[in-house]
Amino acid sequence: MIGLDLIAELCTVPAKILAKKKRKQFQKVELKVRMDCEGCERKVRKALEDMKGVSSVEVEPKQNKVTVSGYVEQAEVVERLQRRAGKKAEPWPYVPYDVVPHPYAPGAYDKKAPPGYVRNVLDDPDVGPLARASPTEERYTSAFSDDNPNACAVM
Repeated sequence: MIGLDLIAELCTVPAKILAKKKRKQFQKVELKVRMDCEGCERKVRKALEDMKGVSSVEVEPKQNKVTVSGYVEQAEVVERLQRRAGKKAEPWPYVPYDVVPHPYAPGAYDKKAPPGYVRNVLDDPDVGPLARASPTEERYTSAFSDDNPNACAVM
């Protein structure tokens, strides 16, 4: 019995050596995937529904948008679409029209964007300053707004 205890003690791996698995957060991954027909839509849906950790898949073929909810990472979903469905996917580049202060700025407006959406330029360092209003612009636009009681009476 002493020999078995000694062997068992030598064979066990300490908990510090074992790599602790990092638990993934529940999140929504939005991707832009080009889908031309119902077959493409079905192929994308089937590739993602079989993925481990996915709780729901929403496919919007008119907008070329796929939303995956579950315990998944964006890179894993993109790689799975490439491998299983043969589709190139990229992060959803659009935000609702109301989020961007100047939606018709040169980098924000995109003709290919779905209705009610513009390109997310607030995170882009090259185009971001064009889409944001400077303090001077904000002061002038608020001076002539209908909400300002001290605005010019001529307007």
